[in-house]
Amino acid sequence: MQPFKTIGLIGRLGNPNAVETLKRLLRFLGARQLNVIVEERTATVLPNHGYPEVSRRQLGERCDLAIVVGGDGSLLGAARELCATGTPVVGINRGRLGFLTDISPDEVEERIGEVLDGHFESERRFLLEAEVFRAGEQVGTASGLNDVVIHPGKAARMIEFELFIDGQFVYSQRSDGLIIATPTGSTAYALSGGGPIVHPRLEAITLVPMFPHTLSSRPIVIDAASEITVHIGETNHAYPHVSCDGQTQVVSKPGDRLVVRRKRERLTLLHPHGHNYFEACRTKLGWSSRMGE
Repeated sequence: MQPFKTIGLIGRLGNPNAVETLKRLLRFLGARQLNVIVEERTATVLPNHGYPEVSRRQLGERCDLAIVVGGDGSLLGAARELCATGTPVVGINRGRLGFLTDISPDEVEERIGEVLDGHFESERRFLLEAEVFRAGEQVGTASGLNDVVIHPGKAARMIEFELFIDGQFVYSQRSDGLIIATPTGSTAYALSGGGPIVHPRLEAITLVPMFPHTLSSRPIVIDAASEITVHIGETNHAYPHVSCDGQTQVVSKPGDRLVVRRKRERLTLLHPHGHNYFEACRTKLGWSSRMGE
């Protein structure tokens, strides 16, 4: 008995390799006589595919499993929508690193076949939700699987802010901003900023300052149940941007308040049997590389 009967497809637009993999998937899923639904934007690169087309939110409501073809960015975008319905997601890598989209395109039929037959490993990843308040009123909200970042935007200037965790004052800082990352995001932008790698099973949030104007400011790892509040200084000349997973969601003003907490809904991420997080780190980050290789 197959655990998944209705499969949703989401693909990276503008990538011929992803389109080719999507076509292979359609042939493979059709041969297994499964119900297939194609996300409406993905359908634009699959003319005459012959399957129902729905929005990403509707796809989550109607599918037992969503397959994302693209890079980690494609899966991040899908995760923000599909976590609301709890739809399991599996990724086929047509990007660069592929920490989340970990199935090779050369193994599509074999690996997806294993998942469809119930041979997979499942894990739950938490997301962050961010709210921006101005004079007590909410002016923007967004969520991210990797991170929430406050930064100056296009202007190359420092911003000043005060950081609070669960209502307790942590510090006042002048820097290029702050990365608030999940364990999933610890191998993304936060890693580039000098943050630690955090195993995805840990319930922890990492706070990584971006080029702080002090030598003593270092990343902090806190309980994922914490509420993080960032008060944006009144004296700032910049209008700091709040981005989730690299997408600018809210442009704040001096005096605004950013509140970040763990999102209630989670992403269910599936991997083929034999998935090893540390092997992924060795492969993607070059841990096993030697000089001269």
